[in-house]
Amino acid sequence: MRSLLTGREASRLAAMSADERRAFLNRCSPRDLLMLDADFELWANEAQLPPEAEGWRVWLMMAGRGFGKTRAGAEWVHRLAMGRSVRIALVAATIEEARSVMIEGLSGVLSVARRQRVKLNWEPSRGLLRWPRGSQAQLFSGAHGDGLRGPEHDFAWCDELAKWSDAESAWMNLQMGLRAGPRPRALVTTTPRPMPLLERLRADERTIVTGGRTKDNINLPRAFIDAMASIYGGTRLGAQELDGVLTRDFEGALWPPELIARSRCAMPEGKFDRVVVGVDPCASLGSNADACGIVVAAAMGAHMFVLADDSVQGLSPEGWANRVAAAAARWGTSLVVAEANNGGAMVESVLKAADLGLKVRLVHASKGKAARAEPVALRFEAGKAFLAGEFAALEAELGGLIAGGGYEGPGRSPDRADAMVWALTALGETRSGVPRVTRL
Repeated sequence: MRSLLTGREASRLAAMSADERRAFLNRCSPRDLLMLDADFELWANEAQLPPEAEGWRVWLMMAGRGFGKTRAGAEWVHRLAMGRSVRIALVAATIEEARSVMIEGLSGVLSVARRQRVKLNWEPSRGLLRWPRGSQAQLFSGAHGDGLRGPEHDFAWCDELAKWSDAESAWMNLQMGLRAGPRPRALVTTTPRPMPLLERLRADERTIVTGGRTKDNINLPRAFIDAMASIYGGTRLGAQELDGVLTRDFEGALWPPELIARSRCAMPEGKFDRVVVGVDPCASLGSNADACGIVVAAAMGAHMFVLADDSVQGLSPEGWANRVAAAAARWGTSLVVAEANNGGAMVESVLKAADLGLKVRLVHASKGKAARAEPVALRFEAGKAFLAGEFAALEAELGGLIAGGGYEGPGRSPDRADAMVWALTALGETRSGVPRVTRL
């Protein structure tokens, strides 16, 4: 069966450019494609293959979304486990992500093993994966660093390190336990984000760094790649999420990367005191128009939480106003706070015409966006405001707001960040609009 994809044709494939490989794949039969897919090293990008250099301890693969980081990690782990009997740590942002992406995902270890016709013993309840020759892999969470205290491992695969909420502790404990076997090593596959740990890893002489861009993956549809480039090309977010470039935080940023990482939390349990949908309207139309910022936030006691970023781009005023109504209905609120300077009246008229029973409060921007954001940033610094989840586009805009004025983030305007500021500002006031007073 392998005769179709070996010899001269195989060597030609390895030397082809990404576009030439796509053309070759279009000529392959379904049978050939299945055989080719199982032979990862034949078609993989060079950055997806283990470094040939000696002496490295960490292989850091920083690449754009969709580059093929998960497949590369799963192939590396499977090959190691099929050799001598080894113990491997599989660490993701959460145990759930380790299971759904690293083990059971379309490009996960189980899928790779099936392509190689190898049956593994997977015990989801224990987070334990076993190979026929005695190797085993255990799941761990980057949100609970102490869970890695104690166990010894020969190898580790760390997925999306930039998302780990307890990254410093988890990485330290993992390194302490990475001491079994003659040559312990770790593979880190991640979309980069500014964080001290990634900076230190990249600068370490024992680290080999490889990377790639979203468009380097020959399996992704050209239409998807073109769409992403059109939306995010030339932006800081695009450099990070599509090109895999580790960008640095802006000097004087109101939300530096450390503050964003510290402010991230799980969705709070219990009943919210108030829920608000903040809106930064967009009056223009078309694909090049600014986005309509739609951010949902809530208060619970003395704390505030960003719950969702439902921002949209390219819709008519009626279109994005309907998205505002949908967000309000989904989170069970009746209050919408919209900026009146640029289309807020349209939000009010459309929502009232829909007869959804929503209360629309129009606010007027008398200060610049950065100046309005400064009091909200102080709430985050004081540990009174949090991001209940991961909001990449919103966080990129927050990181571009500069103290004292100015914006250096992606896009022409921080529409998502502005919508969040309106929502959290409203939550900090009483229903009459008078700021809350707390007796000390």
